[in-house]
Amino acid sequence: MDNLITGDLNNIAHLFKLREFDFYHHDVSKFVHVPGKIDYILHFASPASPIDYLKIPIQTLKVGSLGTHNLLGFALAKKARILVASTSEVYGDPLVHPQNEDYWGNVNPIGPRGVYDEAKRFQEAITMAYHTYHKLETRIVRIFNTYTHA
Repeated sequence: MDNLITGDLNNIAHLFKLREFDFYHHDVSKFVHVPGKIDYILHFASPASPIDYLKIPIQTLKVGSLGTHNLLGFALAKKARILVASTSEVYGDPLVHPQNEDYWGNVNPIGPRGVYDEAKRFQEAITMAYHTYHKLETRIVRIFNTYTHA
């Protein structure tokens, strides 16, 4: 599922020939419904590049808030486990490098990068609220400082 606001179908074109692959062109900031059994939901929806999220700040905030809320509700309805992708941006502009999980951050909610940072912080907070209140099986992964070698 993707609204392709920063994506491209060419990136997944090779998957369309697979019988077990379905693509839904949809914005998760709107109500989400997929028929049938769902076991796992991976929520990676969000512009990640400053170039993108500075051009589309409202959509960035909406996918982190409304989109996450919709997917958590969908996971609850489907009795599915959900993993949400977060980032080191939850720390804001860190004063400590590298950040560990005990570091609380240096945040500026109204700064130029605030739309992305606040969307990710809200995403984590609502995910934990669903986990605590509804006993929903959730996971949060903060993906950053990740490198690969070719």
